Amino acid sequence: MEPLRILEAKSFWQRLRGLMFYADFPAGCDGLLLEPCNAIHCFFMRFAIDAVFLDGDQRALKIATRRPWSVGPLVQGAQSVLELPAGKAAQCGYKTGLRIKFTKVSDPAPKS
Repeated sequence: MEPLRILEAKSFWQRLRGLMFYADFPAGCDGLLLEPCNAIHCFFMRFAIDAVFLDGDQRALKIATRRPWSVGPLVQGAQSVLELPAGKAAQCGYKTGLRIKFTKVSDPAPKS
């Protein structure tokens, strides 16, 4: 399986907005990386997501499905959160302790 194409949200405003008000993930990317981040909310979200909390070595500390309008826990040791479509973490075989590999994209172009 090729690495997921992940859009980064690094500024305060990008992280705060995250996927709020989107109908789905932006075209050409498989997920969104919030960095730095150790807790998330799903206010104003229109769809469920898998939240993969990562340490500094990109190892999964916690994986949870979050529904719209929910608040996630503060995850001790998390440096970033990878947001994926609901069910994608299980589909990719992600488990706690696994090092997650992905490719960061700044301008998502449609996959060919």
